[in-house]
Amino acid sequence: MMLTLLAPARDLETAKAAIQAGADAVYIGASAYGARQAAGNSTEDIAALVRYARLYGVQVLVTLNTLLRDNELPQAVQLAWQLYEAGVDALIIQDLQLLNQNMPPIRLHASTQCDNRTPEQVVRLQRMGFRRAVLARELSVDDIRAIREATLADNPDSPIELEAFVHGALCVCYSGRCYMSERLMNRSANRGECAQMCRMAYDLIDAQGNEIRDDSGRPVHQRYVLSLKDMDRSDYLEELIAAGVTTFKIEGRLKNSDYVTNVVAYYRQKLDSIIRQTPSLQRTAAHVFSYSFTPDPSRTFHRSQTDYFLHGRTSGMANWQSPKSTGQPIGTYLRTEGNRLVLRLLPGIVLHPGDGIGYGNEGFYINAVEGDRVLPNHPVRLQAGDKLTRNFDKAFTDSLHAERHVPVRIALTETTDGFRLRMETETTPTRYAVRDFAYPHQTADNAEMALDNQRRQLSKLGGTPYVCSDVSLPETAYFIPVSVLNDWRRQVVEEMMNRPVRDGNAPSSPNPDIPSSRHAELPSSLEEPLMTCRYCILYEMGHCRKTNPLRNEPRYLRLANGTRLSLRFDCSRCEMVIA
Repeated sequence: MMLTLLAPARDLETAKAAIQAGADAVYIGASAYGARQAAGNSTEDIAALVRYARLYGVQVLVTLNTLLRDNELPQAVQLAWQLYEAGVDALIIQDLQLLNQNMPPIRLHASTQCDNRTPEQVVRLQRMGFRRAVLARELSVDDIRAIREATLADNPDSPIELEAFVHGALCVCYSGRCYMSERLMNRSANRGECAQMCRMAYDLIDAQGNEIRDDSGRPVHQRYVLSLKDMDRSDYLEELIAAGVTTFKIEGRLKNSDYVTNVVAYYRQKLDSIIRQTPSLQRTAAHVFSYSFTPDPSRTFHRSQTDYFLHGRTSGMANWQSPKSTGQPIGTYLRTEGNRLVLRLLPGIVLHPGDGIGYGNEGFYINAVEGDRVLPNHPVRLQAGDKLTRNFDKAFTDSLHAERHVPVRIALTETTDGFRLRMETETTPTRYAVRDFAYPHQTADNAEMALDNQRRQLSKLGGTPYVCSDVSLPETAYFIPVSVLNDWRRQVVEEMMNRPVRDGNAPSSPNPDIPSSRHAELPSSLEEPLMTCRYCILYEMGHCRKTNPLRNEPRYLRLANGTRLSLRFDCSRCEMVIA
């Protein structure tokens, strides 16, 4: 079974960072119709990315995953053809109207925005010809296993691939069913314009308009009751594999290259460790990676972590205190001496000027450090015992560097009038380059020296994406000058790096076998509540109606501007509805 680590890319440079850190594939937004409007990229940049990715055997997926207006369909199809011609491997789509259009022969993946929560939905997508379904984040291991079993039963020979999110930010609403941003802010989440209503502060109020108090007696006033922690399923990758997941997706098309480098490297090492111990598992290439840092997701953007519903419903999924990056716990505040803060640091924590420190929903940067005493960049209000985190680690960020090299085998063989030099990658699929050179067969006076020289010169691949894993030579040792060997190697490397993006060596993009009866659906946001969530505020408070009901339940969310949103708890479905 082939496993794929899929990384986000805000732009071309971030995509390159993801590839160097270990991604098997990257997903990126095009110039329009992507679910992250602020992360669009020109077709020219995507074509450049495809050329770069091909050098490493990495696939490029493009998001066209918004709902489309009828007058936009021709432009969306035209863009799809441009992306196909640029060499893109697959399109991630939400709007099923595209299936009725003259789309290029390219793989189609069903976006998580299609609300892929049930076996019935994923089987339906499979029958439409989708090659992969991006699963809803709310699914448990058992839910995923049930989907895999259903798709296998429906199509044992070629079941749809299952892709699951394993890391990154979480939407509190079922993907594709959030209309709060559209109806309150005129910015549609299904059109790539989400206003991030779930990261805003709310009051929790009862039917009479009084603020609900938490178990400590404090009113729930302007707290981030919908702001989920970030997903982190790095400890459960083997469970996901056993359940049928083959693509592991990192969220973050708005994140910078520091975040992407760190998190991709972290999951690359996790997955490779599993693959080495499991003979039935494979990855696209046995690449050689070098990192100047030890990957640690808590040291770049990090809202603390939850495995979400992977093992059922739990409390502690949200952080009501802050929607911001919490980062790495570093210790507590003790007191202030002059203009310096005295801290009690956790073992192993070393602070540096430029570090960002957080407490609650506030923070500061460090201007100077003397052991456990720091000079903040502005006055702060702290109380003894306040817990501190580092949400920007300057030294760690400065250390982030990853390099990737593709192992290649080099073979020099005799031909009738000279020599043939072949270079091939150890990737799946294999890429190769071959050149024939006319040159006299002159036996070397010193066979051992000649062969050593040939191995040394042909394996010199510095400054290229490649690293030599093996050199094979003719049985007879021939004299070939160093300058000639270097020129031959240069020509073959140049040919390898300039192979067309859609040839026999490149990952293919087959035409989906879509049945003639295609059914397109466009949900009407006016018929839906603002949000339908599996996350439940009552459960988060420790007051599930089934086990520990709260006498005075919240009935509304109230924004700072006074706007009220009603809450409904559908316990038969274990869902919370905001209307």
